[in-house]
This record gives sequence, C-alpha cells and structure tokens, in this order.
Amino acid sequence: MPFIDLKAQYAALKTRIDARIQQVLDHGQYIMGPEVKELEVQLAAHVGVKHCITVSSGTEALLIALMALDLKPGDEVITTPFTFAATAEVIVLLGGVPVFVDIEPDTCNIDVRLIEAAITPRTRAIMPVSLYGQVCDMDEINVIAARHGGIAVIEDAAQSFGASYKGKKSCGLSTFGATSFFPSKPLGCYGDGGALFTDDDALAQAAREIRVHGQSQRYTHTRLGVGGRMDTLQCAIVLAKLERFDWEIQRRLELGARYQELLVDLPVQRLAVRADRNCVWAQFTLSVDTRESVQQALQAAGVPTAVHYPKPLHQQPAYAHHGRGQSFPEAERAARRVMSLPMSADLSSADQDRVCAALRQALAG
Repeated sequence: MPFIDLKAQYAALKTRIDARIQQVLDHGQYIMGPEVKELEVQLAAHVGVKHCITVSSGTEALLIALMALDLKPGDEVITTPFTFAATAEVIVLLGGVPVFVDIEPDTCNIDVRLIEAAITPRTRAIMPVSLYGQVCDMDEINVIAARHGGIAVIEDAAQSFGASYKGKKSCGLSTFGATSFFPSKPLGCYGDGGALFTDDDALAQAAREIRVHGQSQRYTHTRLGVGGRMDTLQCAIVLAKLERFDWEIQRRLELGARYQELLVDLPVQRLAVRADRNCVWAQFTLSVDTRESVQQALQAAGVPTAVHYPKPLHQQPAYAHHGRGQSFPEAERAARRVMSLPMSADLSSADQDRVCAALRQALAG
C-alpha cells in the first residue's frame, strides 16, 4: 500500500497529462512558455484573487514573498515552531529573525491568542502555517496585524491549497498566500513548483521581477532577485491535474471524515476541524502516546506511516539559537505524538478499512 498513491492518480489522468506534456515538447518553450500564464490565470480564478505568480517551489514562494516585502536583516517574522524547516529557513536566509509562537493542541496550527504578545517594533510580518490542510485563524491574525500598523501576513499554505475558510479559499486570505506543488501536496506537479497569490498590484509586480533575477525587462535588473521560475512542463502537468481537482478535494474531504468516524472509539487524538472551515488532509494526522510501537506494528502489517514533524524548529540545530531558553510545550508534545496515515484522493475504501483495522490491532497490542 503506498502512503500517497501518485500512480493511481496518473493512471486516471494519463491521457490529459501526456497530451499537455506533448504540447510543451512540440512548441519547445520550456521556460516561461504559454502554459505558465495559462496556469496563473486559472489558479488566480480558483483562489479568487487578482494575481498568481508561479515559482519554482513552495520554499521559493515564501522567500520571494519576504523579498517583495523588503525584509531587512534583523526584522522579525512571527511564525510557528511546528512546521517544515522551510518556513523559518527563508526568514533566516534573508537575515531575518523567526519569532516562534506555540500551537493549538487540537489543530496543531499557530495559537492566535499568543501572537500579539510576540509583536515588537521589529516585527515585519506574521507567517502562520495552515498545517495538514486546515487554514488557521486568518481573520483574527489579520485583525492583530492591522492593529499594529499594518503588519504583513503571509499564509504558508503549502499543505492547504483547495481548502476553504469562511467561504473563501486558502491563499486568498492575507497579504500573500504561498503554496507548494510538491508531488505529495493536494495539487502536485511531477517535480518542484509553487505559487504566490495576492491582490496587491505592487507586490505582484515585485514578485514577478524577483523570480527572474530582479528583471523588470530583459537584462534590466531593477532589484535583487533569484532564479525562481516554475518551468513550463510542470505548469502543464498542474493544468492537466486541475481538470479533476475539485473532485479530488471532495474525495479528500470524504476520506478525512470517514477516517474520523472509523477512529472515533480508538485511544488516539484526532485532529479538530473548526466548524467554519474544512481540511483537505494533505496528511491525515493523528496523535498517539505510543507512536514508535504503533508505527512498528503498522509497518509489519504493510501499512506505511510518516511523522510530520518529529522535532520542532526551536530544537533543530540550525534554528535552536532563535528559540534559546524558550519552551513551546504544545509543539514539543505534538512532535512526540503525531503520526500520519496513508491519504490521497485515490485511496480506496477497502485500503482505508485495512489501515484502520491494522491501527486498531496495533493499539490493542
């Protein structure tokens, strides 16, 4: 049983994907070909914002967003310690300072009640992470940001593209939304890719220039930039996948709800999903006290698992000095207990039953 069944997805979309790839091979515009703009138009419409800027990865999306906001060395960015390293990595690469705030124990998203106390005169941005596919409390975060002089808010939506929040889409809820098209994400390509979303014309223009080495036109470099373009082939693949993306999101919602029901009587902590939003389950993650033994039993039963994430950022060697002397107990507890089960839109009900039966047996043992 695969942890994420990309082969089944490709089999369902093979004709469309192959045709899209062949079109790129035929016209030969592998960098900034017509599929790039086509994808950006469709993604912007899907999210409901004015601008989409495709980039080379989700990490690059976050980096370019901070560069467009002109983050300076010493500027602070408030974020969560319970996330993939890229969230803090881009801050540090620009000389910024990640300021960590603990998470909610039931959603694993940043605890909005703790953000305001972390704001200082050096705070330049707030970067919440919509973890596991559920948008965090963006309205409350935006209110706090506005109250403190219009601090920029960047939603790290690498795992939540397609999710809804109070009738709006993830990535269209703040100054910038940034997502990833890594193959395992809800909308993935066959390599690296990502996108930025904004309604701000000036920030969109800055992001477009930054992704092509700061060029406002060919060989005119008006700002510092990076080589951050998403290549045409990857855009073509995402275009093909968009044709059934709504179905995939609905399937993820159904599978997530079914997992929740099947596990209701087991001694595990299920992720809470707030009533005013949904979760697209980039990973189906639960918490269990005896994680190591449960994982071993599941592996013996042929059921793969993963841990997202085993060590919070303030305990990682590269970022420990940014959290020195601080404790984030909910993040630390989650890191000891979280475990993800197989999840993809093509997961069959039979395989899901098999996963839950194996988990039940592992917990009983």
